[in-house]
Amino acid sequence: MALKTRDEVREEFARRGWSITGWARQHGFSPVLVSDILNDDARNPKRKCLRGESHNIAVALKLKDGEISRPSNSSAFSVPTAA
Repeated sequence: MALKTRDEVREEFARRGWSITGWARQHGFSPVLVSDILNDDARNPKRKCLRGESHNIAVALKLKDGEISRPSNSSAFSVPTAA
């Protein structure tokens, strides 16, 4: 798997017409946390993405190699659907 930079991920989102919020909700992540990770300083990031949701997001975005420690469609951040 080829890893991506934060810039490459943002460019891919722009090319595909994806919003950070939409991608985050679709994958069961906090939109604020995804935005924080993508907009963090690549040379000296505040979020190291070593564990928890930050790690899972970085793996899902292909910013780092690893395993997601929960299903990507977890109900923790999902929007309820109408019956």
